[in-house]
Amino acid sequence: MVMRVDAYTHFIPEKFFAKIVESGHPGIGKRVREIPCIHDLNVRKKVVDSFKDYAQILSYSLPPLELLTKGAELDEYSKLINDGFAEITAKDRDRFPGYVAQVSLAAPDAGVAEATRAIKNGALGVQIYTNVAGKPLDEPEFEPFFAAMAKLGKPIWMHPARAANFPDYLTEKKSKYEIWWTFGWSYETAAAMARLVFSGIMDKYPSLKIITHHFGGIVPMLEGRIGPGWDQLGARTSDEDLGAVLKRLKKRPLDYFKHSFYADTAVFGGEPATHCGFGFYDFDKIVFASDCPFDPEKGTMYIRETQRILDGIDFPKDKQEQVYHGNLEALTGVKLVK
Repeated sequence: MVMRVDAYTHFIPEKFFAKIVESGHPGIGKRVREIPCIHDLNVRKKVVDSFKDYAQILSYSLPPLELLTKGAELDEYSKLINDGFAEITAKDRDRFPGYVAQVSLAAPDAGVAEATRAIKNGALGVQIYTNVAGKPLDEPEFEPFFAAMAKLGKPIWMHPARAANFPDYLTEKKSKYEIWWTFGWSYETAAAMARLVFSGIMDKYPSLKIITHHFGGIVPMLEGRIGPGWDQLGARTSDEDLGAVLKRLKKRPLDYFKHSFYADTAVFGGEPATHCGFGFYDFDKIVFASDCPFDPEKGTMYIRETQRILDGIDFPKDKQEQVYHGNLEALTGVKLVK
């Protein structure tokens, strides 16, 4: 049996959970309170133990810290999360062999100091969101973070962040029917990837390692648009010279999406999406992840279904080991399986 290390699962350490519940933020409503697995460590351990040869990497979930506080306190919130994760993983490496640090790019130094501190304290990498309180990631104020992560050589976990305040139509003030989540997050992920590509960030810091959540969102199914479509960048635009942007890039747009990003398998048990992701990315760009615990069974369904789908794909054992733990170990430089 191949050991499975779940690269993207969400948990809120005890001290920080108490802090945000106390804050009364609407983002900590019934969704979180009704899922004990996201904040009760004993419940989470039972979920992990219900699967054979299985372990989890812990990361924070939502809401983004910049929606909870501002300024210097952003680092204080990050430290509460990161120190909580460090304590959990130090005591229980069999179940939780590593954690992802949380920072906010809205911090005064774009989260650089806390990212550096957490990685020195054992974090495998750092999680950010696809936007920073609505600002795109290619804003100049966020570049110090990408420069620091390229220097540190550790991966970035990139989580979509989009809420109902992103309307589906210009005539409306909010997104309806949770379209902002169902379709919006997948678009949001692709849009953030595109901004990092066309802004030149991926060329300036070619050693950046970015793990995109949910198999890169809509990217795999749009290979034709990203490829031949964007090879004609500027052909549809008359008010600016986007052809000049294309000439500035060191590679074809499609090559960045296929080869400069990594992706996880957390697609909520979607079989077609999983096969589409494997058809788009090379094996060495894919890491196993379930997105535990946000499923109808409050922790186990996405793990079970993701494993079932992956186990049903006919590829050699060495490729299976790559996806289940080897690629993550190569990305982080840390041996996660004994």
